[in-house]
Amino acid sequence: MTADLQTQEAAPNKAAMVPPKFQPLEMPELEYTPGLAKEMAPIYERVKNVIPSVEWPFFAPYVKAINDLKKERNAVILAHNYMTPEIFHCVGDIVGDSLQLAREAAKADADVIVQCGVHFMAETAKLLSPEKTVLIPDEKAGCSLAESITGADIRRLREQYPGVPVVTYVNTSADVKAETDICCTSSNAVQVVESLGVPEVLCLPDEYLAQNIARQTNVKIITYAGHCEVHERFTPEELREYREAHPGLSIIAHPECPPEVVDEADFSGSTSGMIKWVKENHPDQVMMVTECSMSDNVAAEVPGTDFIRPCNLCPHMKRITLPKILESLLYMKDEVVVDPAIAPRARAAVERMINLPL
Repeated sequence: MTADLQTQEAAPNKAAMVPPKFQPLEMPELEYTPGLAKEMAPIYERVKNVIPSVEWPFFAPYVKAINDLKKERNAVILAHNYMTPEIFHCVGDIVGDSLQLAREAAKADADVIVQCGVHFMAETAKLLSPEKTVLIPDEKAGCSLAESITGADIRRLREQYPGVPVVTYVNTSADVKAETDICCTSSNAVQVVESLGVPEVLCLPDEYLAQNIARQTNVKIITYAGHCEVHERFTPEELREYREAHPGLSIIAHPECPPEVVDEADFSGSTSGMIKWVKENHPDQVMMVTECSMSDNVAAEVPGTDFIRPCNLCPHMKRITLPKILESLLYMKDEVVVDPAIAPRARAAVERMINLPL
């Protein structure tokens, strides 16, 4: 009995070993009071054109609680362009495409990164900020494109195409990045491919992105049959029907769409390129052929443009919600880690791309 008591007294207090900034916190009150309504009015003003007033009383208490918690945790929230407006505009600190988010997060003076996107984005953030704690509000937020290929697949392709460099889309897992020579994004893919100075490259895993790249370079592009489940659903017939229904409509498409869809568009570019095009051209009517929430986010910033929405939603992105973000910060879950055995090689592939001269 005495030995048992001594053992209990000697055992360390696990809670005491956790730094205070990482201790679980109590759930705050989430009541929409007149005082909260007044305090949150400036934030709602930014999104009133895309968030109905009937929905704001539910969102506002979460926005307030999350923004307060960020300060307490010394956390920064990364919000991808495909997040819904209450996340993108109301709690996101750094917004943009997946690479923009990871690069800016690496510069941020924060202990904690909360990735509001999908899992490969959180891994990329961890690769570029290995000293920071990276959380994802829903660990099941995956990606059909990233899951279409594995590191083993790339090793097999290297055997099939000996000596051919591998260019891997940043929309992949760390396991895949670790087997690649250099990463690319949809905005810099042609530059990355041509920087290698070789006659042919493997461009993985997005088949449509690779096909669209091939039309812009003399480098032979070897493709792989990976697709984004959002972008592969668009068809040229659908775009023509929208043009007939909306005379004068401008259509801009993401290069993850099939080439025949891109051919029907007035412009094709990455998410950041699409946003820039709308802001610079101020079309009367525009259709963004990509994940639906991006139109809402851009519409909040370009009120003079009418957005026609072909609403293809990413089910993985939509797993991220305000309640899950709050729980992630309260309880410091779910943490994203990258296997130390592959992290250096995966990081190197991303950094080779980042270090290319603009």
